[in-house]
Amino acid sequence: MISVIIPTFNRREMLKRAVDSVLEQTFEDWELIVVDDGSTDGSGEMLGQLPDGRIRCVRQPHQGVSAARNHGIRLARHPWICFLDSDDYWLPSKLQRQMETLGEHPSYRAVFTDEIWIRRGRRVNPRKTHRKYGGWIYRHCLPRCIISPSSILIHRDLIDREAPFDEAFPACEDYDLWLRLTARHPVFFLEEQLIVKTGGHSDQLSRSVWGLDRYRLRALQSIHGSGRLTPQQWSWTTREIVHKAAILAAGYGNRGKREEAEKYRHVLEEFMSSPDYS
Repeated sequence: MISVIIPTFNRREMLKRAVDSVLEQTFEDWELIVVDDGSTDGSGEMLGQLPDGRIRCVRQPHQGVSAARNHGIRLARHPWICFLDSDDYWLPSKLQRQMETLGEHPSYRAVFTDEIWIRRGRRVNPRKTHRKYGGWIYRHCLPRCIISPSSILIHRDLIDREAPFDEAFPACEDYDLWLRLTARHPVFFLEEQLIVKTGGHSDQLSRSVWGLDRYRLRALQSIHGSGRLTPQQWSWTTREIVHKAAILAAGYGNRGKREEAEKYRHVLEEFMSSPDYS
């Protein structure tokens, strides 16, 4: 029923924990595809010692998390797709509860769960701005990414229809995909904490890439010009573009980077003059 895809790069110890959390699932009708994105820390050797026949390990030259996830999607044999980042892990009932939810709500083709946050080894509470929503949630996805890749179970028809992860994004590739998905489809939110997201480590992608709003703005401009949005969605998107462009223009200006600041001021002025912005 389910293909689970774990992309990994030089996270041998964390990876073992993630894989174990899949092996411990109460729902057992799955295959696991681990895509080693060019690791040099012995991850491949460790994976080769795993005895479970449902686990496939593939290796590719280092190309980034989006290319690794997309490779896994191409190899997936089953109709439902799950992603699990190698620094996260699942509670044992995660897949079981998602499949039960889809049985109770068959009109949905994607369901994601709530999460537990661990930062530098300590449990923390997410801010109110990280609140999650279900249903037609496009508007709520505009400020930031509220769907963790490790939490979603999605039918591959939706991925095929909306295109996979954009490999041109060094970060916020999930934000970009969820905008495309939620603009056209409702997503069920299962209000149960069934995954553990760890953070604060030095190789965490959101920590290693500065200025994430640059990539969110790129995603917003892309979907704004795609012709995929309703008039209301287009208006919401315009406002978010203005908001993020203003933040970036001010941030670059404060750092004395005039050329970059001017670039985002042009974006700000362009979209503020749009007829759907008032």
